[in-house]
Amino acid sequence: MRKQMSSTFHRRSASLRVMPHHAVHTHLIAVAEPLFPDLVAAIRHQGPLELPLRNDLPFPTYLCRAISGQQISVKAAQSIWARVEASAEATPLLDHFHADNAETLRACGLSGAKTRTIITIAETHRTVGLDTDLLKSLPVAERTARLTEIWGVGQWTADMMNIFYFGEQDVWPDGDVAARKTLERLTSKRRKTVRTAAMFKPYRSWLAYYMWAHVDAPPDGAPG
Repeated sequence: MRKQMSSTFHRRSASLRVMPHHAVHTHLIAVAEPLFPDLVAAIRHQGPLELPLRNDLPFPTYLCRAISGQQISVKAAQSIWARVEASAEATPLLDHFHADNAETLRACGLSGAKTRTIITIAETHRTVGLDTDLLKSLPVAERTARLTEIWGVGQWTADMMNIFYFGEQDVWPDGDVAARKTLERLTSKRRKTVRTAAMFKPYRSWLAYYMWAHVDAPPDGAPG
């Protein structure tokens, strides 16, 4: 099962804010057209997509919620997070994410690794600060470096935060198996996907989003 991209992050929802998309759709087709007919067909089939932003929560809380929902179904993720919130009772959620409450969090359905990661995120916020505005002001590479210093937060998670929370339009998540393998099938297995994706700067986040959409709803007879 691929990570929770299609369920946790990129499903369209009325609660999500979106960025302009028609010009990006045209740009991606124009770049792909000379070399990659299958990719062109896939992008055209999806039509202009909306790249959602899910930043309605403070960043540390959103990051904790994203961690809790990775590699499980949407329904399971929602159920576990509801239990986590209920377990906090009147305590602010980030204050509840403390080593003293590890067993309580585990009892909500979180794995040991997820519990440790969430507690570490909250502790990092309490001691160093994970200020949303400050993180948003940083270049992608620096923001990514700060996030991946946190135990349990890897490159893939940082990429998802950059795309779907901070709205970065030019992040290629090569560690996402679905995005990488789909781009490879639609272009060339002889080219490194990082190199192929680089052709689509400054809209590599959108390219990834089209790859996920293709996995969810490929045209009849399409590769992948």
